[in-house]
Amino acid sequence: MQRQYRKSLIFLTGIKTIVTFVFIASLGVTAWLYLSVPTAFIPEEDQGYFLTIIQGPQGVSLQYTRKVMDEVEQEILKLPEVVGTFSVGGFGFSGSTSNQGIIFTTLKSWSERHGEAQSVQAIIGKLRGQLSAIPEARIFPVNPPAIQGLGQFGGFQFQLQDRKGNSGLDALVQAMGGILKQANQTPGLQAVFSTFAANTPQLVVEVDRNRAKALDISISDIFSTLQTALGSQYVNDFTLQQRNYRVYVQADKQFGANPEDIGKLYVRSAKNEMISLSNLVKLTPVVGAQTVNHYNLFRSIEINGSPAPGASSGQAIKSMEKVSAQVLPSGFGYEWSGTSLEEIESGGQAPIIFGLGLVFVLLAQSLRGLANDVYCQIGLVMLIGLSSKNAILIVEFANQLRERGYSIAKAAVEAAQERLRPILMTSLAFVLGILPLVNPEGAGAASRRSLGNAIAGGMVVSTFLSLFMVPVLYVVIVSARDRFTKRDRPEHPPHDDGTSLDGKTAPGEEVEGDRVAPL
Repeated sequence: MQRQYRKSLIFLTGIKTIVTFVFIASLGVTAWLYLSVPTAFIPEEDQGYFLTIIQGPQGVSLQYTRKVMDEVEQEILKLPEVVGTFSVGGFGFSGSTSNQGIIFTTLKSWSERHGEAQSVQAIIGKLRGQLSAIPEARIFPVNPPAIQGLGQFGGFQFQLQDRKGNSGLDALVQAMGGILKQANQTPGLQAVFSTFAANTPQLVVEVDRNRAKALDISISDIFSTLQTALGSQYVNDFTLQQRNYRVYVQADKQFGANPEDIGKLYVRSAKNEMISLSNLVKLTPVVGAQTVNHYNLFRSIEINGSPAPGASSGQAIKSMEKVSAQVLPSGFGYEWSGTSLEEIESGGQAPIIFGLGLVFVLLAQSLRGLANDVYCQIGLVMLIGLSSKNAILIVEFANQLRERGYSIAKAAVEAAQERLRPILMTSLAFVLGILPLVNPEGAGAASRRSLGNAIAGGMVVSTFLSLFMVPVLYVVIVSARDRFTKRDRPEHPPHDDGTSLDGKTAPGEEVEGDRVAPL
């Protein structure tokens, strides 16, 4: 093997100009791969459970929501991969209201679910079609965020904003509808939705202040009565069996079930007369938003979604930006939050200066259909350290031979040949050790797969480049340096007669100037 390797190096040093052009072309391939490989922040993980968001019509009771949730749970429990469910009615990430609910679904262990068809992403994909047949509510099965605290769901978080500030809530909701319609028809995007709704039934309470003044009734007494009866009012604490309890006063259920019941509430005037609130208060039924959110001071609506199968989160972000440019009217804008914001801010931090390091990493990711995410870039940093170690040892050994009088080409060949066995042994041991990360299963499989493919694929190619490209580049760079610096060599160079290290002779070779040529 060493003899064949030596012959290969002798041949490559003889065509070092061609090798240099190949190296420059590889830098162009690096730039092309860097721009073409899909980007991402972190991969979607199979965490062993998923969420199902329930959103019924605005104003419905908790009993209605509970009935829908029971129907959804029955559909979920039919899946063989599901262990059980846990549901909470009246709770939602956008606010706790009677028409919202959430179901937590636990899946079987990863060891009992094999292949992509039983992954959480595949299960969610199947459920979307089944749950869409339930017309009583809007139902969204979603994956939890890969990083807890960065967003409420997996996928991207898009903040639609009213940049003017005076467009009105109806115009903002109309802009949201346009984005949702266009995004769900765009290739590369799926399950784009928002839990925001602006049609919640409400009552506007107007107090006739002039009449209250004429009847000598304090305005603060009117609002205090409304708060105590229809809401609640804290009174005091009491102790029972060594435990403290708070006392709240509020009207009983039957006295606040209908808007007309406000006539059953009375307020005392300064003349000690009891006046019905129906004479002082006007109720107007309207619809509006349960909660109005703001993002960076602008009124906003959060839109969530996921990249379609085969697309990365970076491609999904670009698709949403194109949709926004097509659909959004003047005065409206958007920002990103959660993991999408982190991905945009961290994008482009693996620069081209890594040179050929990017070629084999990105090529390995591209061939496996993986994205250039954070784990891939971590593998890149690790790989550059491992591969540069081999190159440094070859260059350092060649410099020592140069100081002993060897020509540039012979020093490079001898140094590379001496490092052949250690490089192959360490690289092979490392690649074999990293193989379990190439196609992993279980918890955290997506992140381990991205890291393992980047390192394993990159290490194989970097070993090849270290053994064949580094010696040739050493000859080219040192020759150019010596021409400019006019570095002097010893008058009587030792062992420059075809004898290699340790007194071993390489037959059939001699040194001619700055190259190693066969006799």
